[in-house]
Amino acid sequence: MSESEKQDLSPTAGASSLMDWYIIKVAFNREDSIRDALLKRIKLAGLEECFGEILVPTEDVVTFTRNGTRRIVKRKLYPGYLMAYMVINDDSWFLVRETPGVGDFTGSGGKPTPMDPLDVAKIVKPPASDEDEDEPVLKTAIPFRNGDRVRVKEGNFQNLEGEVEKVDEANGRVIVIISIFGRSTPVELDHWQIEEV
Repeated sequence: MSESEKQDLSPTAGASSLMDWYIIKVAFNREDSIRDALLKRIKLAGLEECFGEILVPTEDVVTFTRNGTRRIVKRKLYPGYLMAYMVINDDSWFLVRETPGVGDFTGSGGKPTPMDPLDVAKIVKPPASDEDEDEPVLKTAIPFRNGDRVRVKEGNFQNLEGEVEKVDEANGRVIVIISIFGRSTPVELDHWQIEEV
């Protein structure tokens, strides 16, 4: 390898043009602390020019407490994984791999594979401008699926059991088939009004 090629691969020479998004396997449920530890190690090693963003991909989800209060919480899209915008060279690769809690990069044959740009675009959203202040559509975290046996715990049909027919995550509603007077009747309920049997 010539000297000019070695200079092109050095971290400082055009590092931002060599950066790509990579997926890093990490210890489950420790994504945030591992991300923080990785950022500290990058700063201590002086490799800031090799790294851009390091993300724990999340989405906002509406949940309801037991008393029906609506809350917006962040849910991890890919538990056990981080996304890193970085240059892969020996120094950056070893720094990431030697961070406690990091398993490995995703890829084959021990070589990290960059993410597809279309997948990155779905996860990494550009900052919203002032004109695009539309309220984002939030999903509701509903713990029920079609076919689940449930009991109504509140409302006109309290203590009756039925089967979930349809789940509407956008509105937080569930259609339950309840047997009333020997006939199957679909009843639309808020998801917090039912519980699993």
